[in-house]
Amino acid sequence: MILPKNTNRHCPYCKKHTNHKIALNKKKSPRSMTYGSKLRAKRRGLARGIGNRGRYSKPAVTKFKMTGKKTSKKLDLRYECSTCKKKHMKSSGFRARKIEFK
Repeated sequence: MILPKNTNRHCPYCKKHTNHKIALNKKKSPRSMTYGSKLRAKRRGLARGIGNRGRYSKPAVTKFKMTGKKTSKKLDLRYECSTCKKKHMKSSGFRARKIEFK
């Protein structure tokens, strides 16, 4: 994916539209057992928590965890305001294998 080096965006600190420099921020690795994956496992009836108060009859955590690696990671774009030099990030990242700034 090709993105411009600079864009005109709204700065939450200046409270106006200014020119922003885009930089790629390294995303930290996700936690192995997120809240969502626990819920999905519970819905499938594999995780502890349904029946028998989660004792004895349920398999180990490693058996029901969602495994497998995704082909792309979510990117965090960091925007730096040209006037106040403050940085802010986009609320939600998007998936892309490779990003290029031109």
